[in-house]
Amino acid sequence: MTAYDLMVLIRRLNVESDRFVEGFAVAHRSHRTDMNALVVILDAHLAGHPLSPGELGTALNLSAPATTALLDRLEQAGHVGRRRDASDRRKVEVVINEQAVELAGTFFAPLVRHLTAAIDAFTSEEREIVGRFLAGAIEATVAARKEHEV
Repeated sequence: MTAYDLMVLIRRLNVESDRFVEGFAVAHRSHRTDMNALVVILDAHLAGHPLSPGELGTALNLSAPATTALLDRLEQAGHVGRRRDASDRRKVEVVINEQAVELAGTFFAPLVRHLTAAIDAFTSEEREIVGRFLAGAIEATVAARKEHEV
């Protein structure tokens, strides 16, 4: 398999992943940015890292007003809440609601099941190689994105 063949497969995976996530967004009347935000918030939650609105905005490349509007939509939909930091009341944290975690878990269960089956077809050594490749591909994509940022 050539490097070009791999890039074509990555592009196809991106398209199919986008189509899958778009189905969730349509079903729940959400914007694509809302979906990306929920992923960032969920990942922070799973990592045990309190996420500030500013950090969310930075992760999504949004202005402060756009981040506020996004959080207002997610809060109105019942997906997230905002709370004061227990140790510093001046700080605000974005927290994902359990209902949103359950909703995402239900919707994404088929994808998790099928991806797990695909991953299980590889040995642990092969998974290490795939993991290194994916990490490198992510780094390359971030680097390319940053070349276009002003």
